[in-house]
Amino acid sequence: MLVLAIDTATPAVTAGIAVVDGSGVVVRAERVTVDARAHGELITPHALAAAEQAGVTLRELDAIVCGVGPGPFTGLRAGMATAGAYGHALGIPVYPVCSLDAIAAEAVRTDKPFLVITDARRREVYWAAYAAEGARVDGPHVQRPAELKTDIRVAAGDGALTYADAVGVVPIEPRFPSTAGLVRTARDELLARTEPKPLTPLYLRRPDAVEPVGRKRVTAP
Repeated sequence: MLVLAIDTATPAVTAGIAVVDGSGVVVRAERVTVDARAHGELITPHALAAAEQAGVTLRELDAIVCGVGPGPFTGLRAGMATAGAYGHALGIPVYPVCSLDAIAAEAVRTDKPFLVITDARRREVYWAAYAAEGARVDGPHVQRPAELKTDIRVAAGDGALTYADAVGVVPIEPRFPSTAGLVRTARDELLARTEPKPLTPLYLRRPDAVEPVGRKRVTAP
């Protein structure tokens, strides 16, 4: 299967092309830019550039895998909207995956449990806990780093690097979701060609911007 992977749940804008079969996942091309303000601007050009580098057209795709967070509202929405639009236009399934799981799929393996921690802004983090073999056992959650109480002492993700002292962990790679991690997380569903779950974002909290609840009264001087 030829798969497009997209993720904008972190400061990294990621798009890549991978081939999936019974033997594993092979990444053909990938474009990544770390810029928390450029998700909407870069995700489509990255997807097109990855396809061009891989020597394929989007019409040849069999499926799309999209990271659905947790992540900040604006950035996450850009990637999911792009994945959904491509899926609809091409008539192919879009498989949602937890972006923390995608990081865990590529984490440097130890023989002990580990965390994945990403920056949630507002001096908070998104996090989840994983067994040594990579299965998620807790989360995802959002909270302040100092409030994250755990006996686990290693963590992947950009939040682990930023808040290593506050959480009390040793950072491990990777910092952001990759094409390989995203596609490996969805590999079983892709090969089984199961019906995808709804493309629902994992915001975990309300967006920064909210609609006003009512009009202000204006009085003449």
